[in-house]
Amino acid sequence: MSKSKDFYFWLPRLICIAAILFVSIFALDSFGPGLPIWQKLGWFLIHLIPSFVLIALLIVAWKWEYVGGLLYIVLGLCFSAWIFQLNFTRNKFSFGQSLFDALIIAFPFVIAGILFLVSHNRKKKVSKK
Repeated sequence: MSKSKDFYFWLPRLICIAAILFVSIFALDSFGPGLPIWQKLGWFLIHLIPSFVLIALLIVAWKWEYVGGLLYIVLGLCFSAWIFQLNFTRNKFSFGQSLFDALIIAFPFVIAGILFLVSHNRKKKVSKK
């Protein structure tokens, strides 16, 4: 494999892994004071459900780049709209802060989805030659 093929193969996967780790950090909120450890662990696992879903999507995207790329794009766009709406209405954040939060959390998945599609198309072009 050439260096450009390696780059387009690994970049979306590394972005997804980093973004999943970032989303997983929010599960640490469950370890607040005042609860028994078993209840904290239960809440921790519940908070990790989005990360488990994202890992499952990464497995799909790793095997089928086209399908995974489309799923990550749709997920990122829907997730960013949901985060924006949640921050803007429920938390009463400003428009700019709500938009920034949505982009920081969800936009890496859109970028990774686009890169999965680019990687798929590059492989397809190489196999036709």
